[in-house]
Amino acid sequence: MSKSTAQIRQAFLDFFADKGHQKVSSSSLVPGDDPTLLFTNAGMNQFKDVFLGTEQRKYTRAVSSQRCVRAGGKHNDLENVGYTARHHTFFEMLGNFSFGDYFKHQAIGYAWSFLTEELKLPKDKLLVTVYSEDDEAFDIWHKDIGLPKDKIIRIATSDNFWSMGDTGPCGPCSEVFYDHGEHIWGGPPGSPEEDGDRFIEIWNLVFMQFNRQANGDMQPLPKPSIDTGMGLERISAILQNVHSNYEIDIFQNLIKATADLVGTTSLDDKSLRVVADHIRSCSFLITDGVMPSNEGRGYVLRRIIRRAVRHGNKLGANGVFFYKLVGALAQEMGDAYPELNEQRAIIEKVLRVEEEQFSRTLERGMLILNDTLAELDGKVVPGDVVFKLYDTYGFPADLTNDVAREKGLSIDEEGFDQAMAEQRKRAQKASQFDLDYNEQLRSDLESVFVGYEQEQNTAQVREIFFQGESVNELASGDKGTLILDESPFYAESGGQAGDIGVLASETGDFTVTDTVKLGKAIAHKGIATSTIAVGDKVEAKLDGKRRHAIKLNHSATHLMHAALKSILGEHVNQKGSLVQAERLRFDFSHFEAMNKQQIAAVETMVNEQILANHALQTQLMGLEQAKEAGAMALFGEKYDDDVRVVSMGGFSMELCGGTHVARTGDIGLFKIISESGIASGVRRIEAVTGLNALQHVQQQASELSSISGVLKTDVSTVGDRVTQLLEQTKILEKEVTRLKQEIASSAGSDLLSQINEINGVKVLSYHLQGIESGALRSIIDDLKNQIGSGVILLGVANNDKVSLIAGVTKDLTQKVKAGELVNFVAQQVGGKGGGRPDMAQAGGSQPENLDSAIASVAGWLQERL
Repeated sequence: MSKSTAQIRQAFLDFFADKGHQKVSSSSLVPGDDPTLLFTNAGMNQFKDVFLGTEQRKYTRAVSSQRCVRAGGKHNDLENVGYTARHHTFFEMLGNFSFGDYFKHQAIGYAWSFLTEELKLPKDKLLVTVYSEDDEAFDIWHKDIGLPKDKIIRIATSDNFWSMGDTGPCGPCSEVFYDHGEHIWGGPPGSPEEDGDRFIEIWNLVFMQFNRQANGDMQPLPKPSIDTGMGLERISAILQNVHSNYEIDIFQNLIKATADLVGTTSLDDKSLRVVADHIRSCSFLITDGVMPSNEGRGYVLRRIIRRAVRHGNKLGANGVFFYKLVGALAQEMGDAYPELNEQRAIIEKVLRVEEEQFSRTLERGMLILNDTLAELDGKVVPGDVVFKLYDTYGFPADLTNDVAREKGLSIDEEGFDQAMAEQRKRAQKASQFDLDYNEQLRSDLESVFVGYEQEQNTAQVREIFFQGESVNELASGDKGTLILDESPFYAESGGQAGDIGVLASETGDFTVTDTVKLGKAIAHKGIATSTIAVGDKVEAKLDGKRRHAIKLNHSATHLMHAALKSILGEHVNQKGSLVQAERLRFDFSHFEAMNKQQIAAVETMVNEQILANHALQTQLMGLEQAKEAGAMALFGEKYDDDVRVVSMGGFSMELCGGTHVARTGDIGLFKIISESGIASGVRRIEAVTGLNALQHVQQQASELSSISGVLKTDVSTVGDRVTQLLEQTKILEKEVTRLKQEIASSAGSDLLSQINEINGVKVLSYHLQGIESGALRSIIDDLKNQIGSGVILLGVANNDKVSLIAGVTKDLTQKVKAGELVNFVAQQVGGKGGGRPDMAQAGGSQPENLDSAIASVAGWLQERL
């Protein structure tokens, strides 16, 4: 009996748990502690530091089912999805790991046992590869496992030798392949036909046993380790007796759900496979805090969503559809990944908003692309066309390539890259920014920060910089940078502004205007009021009042972050912050503007925590211990092994090195002053605390009082009074519009008596009085309908400006063009204009010439009629 995908996943985890392996949950698709990776793309990613020896775990054996994405950066399978049997943007990697515990014998034994005994795969269907020089692995497979020699293939290439980089841990691999049978084309690994689909790799065993040096030497590792990876989708296809991953249970159910949504009966369509694949990657990326945007991970997510929408459009989807598949996905994978059910509403909302936005441009972009392809001379879409579709209509290059490939075409990738490079150059030239301060100076010193406990201390000047160079002293009036051995000044970091103050010596002061980090040194930027030299003793005194105001805002930022997660959802993550004395600014991931009720709820929740007057607690602990305790860490940040955890009453817990209040009550009052969008999927809140918040509230109250005075009503009824006045204004505006229409209609009727004939054609040229220019179009339309055939030119002078309009009935446009007529008159009143042959408008700035200009119309027409 075949096993379901869920059963295979569980069987793998249980098998290795029985062998003493710690079950470890899948890490986030966003590798928060590894900025070198765009997305988690292998099971070993979360154990990287353990393998390197820089992190210790409580266990030496682990097993996991790691969710992975390969849709950007070095590992990018996006363009192949839908065209092959085994490429995905999202997949699950089953893996067992040993951190200096067991090695080759047990790793190979476990693999063979799981495949042949637990999963009961036929032994004669399996063959393996080993690195050409790895005689030990060869002997284990042959002598211990009993695999015939002709089933063990030596591979001399890097396919069977893994390394983490140019230097560091590395070692040979042994890959397990499954033979789908002679009826499928392809040869074994290492043969000319190895790219066929007969022999499919299902499991890779990596034996980390060397440490490669910079000179190429391979030194044995003191604790050889094991890293394995088996694609869940691939092994499911084998056990469910199908050849394509898209035929396994989980994909078939998603494909059927997609087909039902778009109304197609054919289940063998690559567009269905694309949509089924993409709903998995999109949903899990959003679950892990990624929001659609125009850069980085958010841009990759946007590309995947748009590709799915385009394929849904090809299938005949009527309106937005993609978000409706989240429920089907949660039904398939929600038991293994409960976060899909927990965040289902958020995932659906993000996908729906993004799909609606893209749908508005998809139709127009596709028309332009199809027109271009229809007129294409050759088989390659020019790079500038690909760039225009990307730059103007938001079509990623891979989406254009996708459409082109369906028509047997390709795109000029080099030309597109060149156009992108030119755009980047233009953007850089336009910005004209200075080099970052920290890029200009370098210091090898390390300063001790004593500012958590002190705002003043005695220190020694260790290094001085002047005009970018290290010097021995500064003269009076010189602007420079001082490094102290220890300092209470906080260096700008984590969004918190650097401290200002004074470094006082026996001979004078150094005024500190900013404090920044310079490696591990605290750098005090400022100006000297007297000579100051390396080795001098100084009294470091920071501006305590300003520091206090910054602490209020920093602690309030933590409370607000927790409140936003509570009110809006767990998808909220910090995307940037700025903590100053005057106010705080916080950028966070969210897909739409907050409404008034949500803003009020966040304010209330934060102020409740302030009133609770929680004591602020700080602890130093290991990074993993902090994460297990629930401390929030920022995606993309690299933390030390020991981190500082800031907690406030169980409501907020974050990793943070900044300065904070002693109790939440010290904040006094919290008030949001604005909420806005700064990028797709990123919102920004600005807020104030303490006396600044009180002053903001007082100013608003004063303005409200002034408004109530003007409206002659109480403050409590200002809203009702404004609503009443707006309603009255709407009524009056409607009445004014009605009266204008009556006047215009009356003026049009009166004008019929002013019609003349030129060569048998009715002609009306007239200077209207007391008519607004906006009424001219309706007047001329009425006149054309009434006279049936003729030429009309009307002019109005208001506030030193002239408005002209010309109308020609369609039977006369071959003889007289309205645009030519109106331009003839406009030139005489200092203006110009244009329009259609039957209707054209113009303006001018010389009303004193209007009458003579209108009088000249008859002569102009005499020559043309």
